[in-house]
Amino acid sequence: MSKVVNDNYPSHRPLTDEEIKAKFIAESGNTGGDTFQKLDVPTEIIDLPSKGFFYPEGHPLASGKVEMKYMTAKEEDILSTPGLIKQGIVIDKLLQSLIVTKFNYNDLLTVDKNAIFIAARILGYGKDYEVEIACPKCTEKSKTVIDLQEFEEKEISWDNYDKGYSSHKFTLPISKKELTLKFLTHGDEKKIEEDAKAAKKHNKILGVDAELTTRLKQCITRVDGAEDRATINKTVDSMLARDSLALRTHLKNNTPDIDTTFTFTCTHCNEDEEKMAMPIGVGFFWPGVWI
Repeated sequence: MSKVVNDNYPSHRPLTDEEIKAKFIAESGNTGGDTFQKLDVPTEIIDLPSKGFFYPEGHPLASGKVEMKYMTAKEEDILSTPGLIKQGIVIDKLLQSLIVTKFNYNDLLTVDKNAIFIAARILGYGKDYEVEIACPKCTEKSKTVIDLQEFEEKEISWDNYDKGYSSHKFTLPISKKELTLKFLTHGDEKKIEEDAKAAKKHNKILGVDAELTTRLKQCITRVDGAEDRATINKTVDSMLARDSLALRTHLKNNTPDIDTTFTFTCTHCNEDEEKMAMPIGVGFFWPGVWI
């Protein structure tokens, strides 16, 4: 069984390389190198942005925390498997390997998956993420280091939600239809991907990308109390743009998540760009690799 080494991650820093080694040796009661290789991998307790609020009572994630282990060479094998990369499932396989808490991965809320994704990088290669960014002003590229532990959770009003339920209501400002919404899970995201691919083939001649409407259809569980998919699909397909914008703005502002924006300073023109979104490049899980 893995040992928890830090009950307050990410409030406190993860262990250094030397501390991890010392922890292994201390738990074994032996300073021999052979024993060191046989010991369990240390773990961290990760706070979830949802605080466990939207999982039903008794669910393993209802505590608002998840246990994850430090990355090992086993996980690096996953990251370097061409077949998983080609299928687009390499990150999910990595996270499933790192998560110690037992639960159905399809139940994992997308908002919590984002936090686990960042935690996986910190536990694997540390908090410093080096990226190369083109300045929006002078267009020159600069290398900068993002401290992944400086990201904070978004502030939302928890009074709008009921403990143990992921659904909540929102009324469209123009049509006045009352929608019941839910926060998406990994299982929902897979369904969205499948439906978007099917719609793309159907709309190949028009070249239309239906991901936006497909995502909204998954978020909505009822329209004025009606929960049949035909009503939901018709509502989304005929939704006025102003209603759609209001709905998407509501979801953005009221969904718990990690704020991954940071301040970028150009080394060429010293331009400060506030609230720049963190880019996810190949170096996120393959440090030192540049394209």
